[in-house]
Amino acid sequence: MKVHLVDGTYELFRHFFAVPAAMDGNGQDVGAVRGVLGTVLSMIERGATHIGVATDHVVESFRNDLYAGYKTSEGVPPASSSRRSMVRLGALHFLL
Repeated sequence: MKVHLVDGTYELFRHFFAVPAAMDGNGQDVGAVRGVLGTVLSMIERGATHIGVATDHVVESFRNDLYAGYKTSEGVPPASSSRRSMVRLGALHFLL
């Protein structure tokens, strides 16, 4: 048995800033979603039998006072963030 737990939020942001933009037919950027799905598919191809994906959202905590920019949504339009999360979760649900 090969079990993997993926930090979905980290993977989404990693791919959002690392891969080129890719637009779907509606003009929505899906590059990051494609990247996350590629990561999950790679795990499956390498024999993963169980995959869990954990996600989080922007939460204000004492760390925001200690570190400027800690887990903020700065630079990400709210509507874009919501749509991206919905697409990501829908794609992962379909895949898994």
